[in-house]
Amino acid sequence: MVDVSEVPVFVLCGGLGTRLREETELRPKPMVPIGGYPILWHIMRSYSHYGFKKFVLCLGYKSEVVKSYFLNYASMNSDFTVDLKTNNTTVHSVDHDQDWEVTLAFTGELTMTGGRIGRAASKYLGDAEHFAVTYGDGVCDVDLAKEFTFHQQGSAIGTVLGVNPPSRFGELMLEGDIVRKFEEKPEFGENWINGGYFFFRKEFLKYVSEDEHLVLEKDPLINLAKDGELSMYKHKGFWQCMDTQRDRDALNKLWEQGNAPWIAK
Repeated sequence: MVDVSEVPVFVLCGGLGTRLREETELRPKPMVPIGGYPILWHIMRSYSHYGFKKFVLCLGYKSEVVKSYFLNYASMNSDFTVDLKTNNTTVHSVDHDQDWEVTLAFTGELTMTGGRIGRAASKYLGDAEHFAVTYGDGVCDVDLAKEFTFHQQGSAIGTVLGVNPPSRFGELMLEGDIVRKFEEKPEFGENWINGGYFFFRKEFLKYVSEDEHLVLEKDPLINLAKDGELSMYKHKGFWQCMDTQRDRDALNKLWEQGNAPWIAK
């Protein structure tokens, strides 16, 4: 089996985040804080809990904000001394437990998701036979090591995390004009949606390119599924994307209550 610490995780961090405009005027959506840390940090921490240590951040919109965060990570999370005459900085101790290797890859200001993967992987995949891909705006409590084992044991080129969240809206069951059943925010049952958190074999690169207009969720994944090369790892636990201010507030509330399910214990 492959050592997960050698599996690069490509995180899509370059979108405009237009549905969260009140937060993303000044920073890209992955840098919007949840409990004082960017949601990107929470996502990376979830991977690292299961042994994944190598990250490639596919940057675009306001890439300088993400670069600055990681360039200054040690000093912002540790005690340090600055010699103002020489501008030399001494970090006294590393006061955090992140042992990640983080590559910050600018993949174009307006490049779409498929093009970002194509551009970043062409430079930074290296000899890895498998790699992970996820979005920079969703958290969940899936066991990523188990999903990766499922991926390796199968023969498909790609594995997608299938999630089964409750509907945002109540469901009405009708007979004519009479409501026979009212169910508040029902589960989808056996309907599954794309929860991100992908694993791919290196062969997936033939499905993507560096074209800035290439959308991962269109031709690459549609063709992969058409070829019978996309499996699904089912997850019925917690999953939440941060599309709106309401989503951000809900995640912050869970964190403040000490009840954040995505924080692996």
